[in-house]
Amino acid sequence: MKRSTERILTTHTGSLPRPDSLVELMFAKEEGRPIDARMLSQRIQESVREVVSHQAAIGIDVVSDGEMSKPSYATYVTERLTGFAGKSDRPKLSDILEYPKVASHYFNDPGVQRLNMNRPACNGPVASRGLADAEADIGNFRLALAAVNVEDTFMTAASPGVVSMFLGNTYYKSEEEFLWAVAKAMKPEYEAIIKAGFLLQLDCPDLAMTRHREFADRPVEEFRDYVRLHIEVLNATIADIPPERARVHLCWGNYPGPHHRDVPLEQIIDLILTIRAHGLSFEAANSRHEHEWTVFEKVRLPEGKVLIPGVIESMSNRIEHPALIAQRIVRFANAVGRENVIAGSDCGFGTFVGVALVEPEIAWAKLGSLAEGARIASAELW
Repeated sequence: MKRSTERILTTHTGSLPRPDSLVELMFAKEEGRPIDARMLSQRIQESVREVVSHQAAIGIDVVSDGEMSKPSYATYVTERLTGFAGKSDRPKLSDILEYPKVASHYFNDPGVQRLNMNRPACNGPVASRGLADAEADIGNFRLALAAVNVEDTFMTAASPGVVSMFLGNTYYKSEEEFLWAVAKAMKPEYEAIIKAGFLLQLDCPDLAMTRHREFADRPVEEFRDYVRLHIEVLNATIADIPPERARVHLCWGNYPGPHHRDVPLEQIIDLILTIRAHGLSFEAANSRHEHEWTVFEKVRLPEGKVLIPGVIESMSNRIEHPALIAQRIVRFANAVGRENVIAGSDCGFGTFVGVALVEPEIAWAKLGSLAEGARIASAELW
């Protein structure tokens, strides 16, 4: 993992806006309509090339494939693993439910309704279907990278915990048994990403978001026990992967809700820092979590860890001023050391196909502002 040794490096959370032509094909596939598989494969490859080129052009240093082939960061696993054909019935978000008009607007959104309709649960033994899809993603990313010059690269993968949180289980006797089954099935994909030479980003919203879902009305210590279990399984699964080749993304949910029931970072940071990955990506720009940079004035960052704070929002169409972005970066740099900070985004801009919280043109403008803010912060810090 590259560090900010000479200037503040920039990255993002992984998912980027998909071209409309690709979205249409992915919708048709989800709905079971006949599609030309060759055309879909070609459009994915073209889209990866486009987003990689765009990242490099606007000054993003650590780039991804934009998750172009994935209907979402979590549900894509149902195409790569066996055992998911049931109906998912996951707890709703407690913060939204407290405001019925907000809940009605959100849950009646066509994109959200489509997402919920196409969300299966585990109803049988979980196992890998093979690495063909992962290898196709790796191949498309390699082709796109051949045309650009960037500092570093990463690919995202669903953690065992986010699969459990997002899809749910009706087959295994316990959460722990389900987690270990998913971990075993996903491990080859994690290792394939590392073998290809990319950083592995594990998406772990379960480690924060579940507090205001499954654990909304339960003591925080019960939630912390849940987090401990999920981290135990995750650490065991990536035990053979060098920590410096991995990063995790912590998230409270990339949805337009009040978020007033989000678990405070200070209540879980001690557990999060035990994950065997050197990079920690997390929300730090939105108005519910921006103040939490002060946590790192009190908490000692373990040796080797790199913070990847979000310094631009992923749920707002407001383009952050580069000077504000620079201020956010400098706060973290002063708290943990400039070499231990890479500037990122709160979450993804293409988390789910068909659910666009930020207009694509604005998403790219925000990322451009991120790069400019990092240049301003670098001039101050160096």
